[in-house]
Amino acid sequence: MKHGADAILRSEQASYLERLLPPRDPLRREMEQAAAERKLPISDPEVGRLLGMLARSIGARRILEVGTLIGYGTLCLARAAAEAKVLSIDADAEILAEASGYLERGGVIDRVELIHGEALAVLGGDSAIEGPFDLIYLDATKTEYRRYLDLVLPKLRVGGLVVVDNLLWGGKVATYADSDEDDETTEALQSFNGYFMIHPQLEAVVLPLGDGLGVATKTKPLILEMGGPY
Repeated sequence: MKHGADAILRSEQASYLERLLPPRDPLRREMEQAAAERKLPISDPEVGRLLGMLARSIGARRILEVGTLIGYGTLCLARAAAEAKVLSIDADAEILAEASGYLERGGVIDRVELIHGEALAVLGGDSAIEGPFDLIYLDATKTEYRRYLDLVLPKLRVGGLVVVDNLLWGGKVATYADSDEDDETTEALQSFNGYFMIHPQLEAVVLPLGDGLGVATKTKPLILEMGGPY
């Protein structure tokens, strides 16, 4: 979730773009209000809209989400890709139960598998989730983004999409070098953004949407997928 309507763009343009967004259905509005009241960092409405567009446009059948929270992004993905199975990971059992309730009300719970556990352990353990996936959405602990990406890329099919939220971090990634702050999250995101953009298996872009959204397509398999290292 972005830190404010004008956290990235100038206020006039940001307000204009927010006004352009079509009204959400009552369930999504309820989830947005609940998140705002409790300061829960759910996906922004425009990010949810793009997630749905991407999932639908590639005909996604298997989707992986890292970071469920109350299930806002999960709902957008599952509704847009009507044939898809969505697996979503979160470490908070209580919040997963809340997400399950929203997803049931949204009519998609039968196509969603909510997985309780720390993302790094779930993705990389002995019983790790197996691919291939068509779309992977990362929106959990920001300092762990690089390790998430390394773990999920072998599970993403060539031509599939990886989407990463909060890459501009309220604009701080652009100004942090000139500040005296000691901010582990901002430093991690600065490092991740460079890694993401030059990754040899990805063609990537960072968009000033929401709090900064990274979108990449996997252009070729990793060496380990081809039986390496050689």
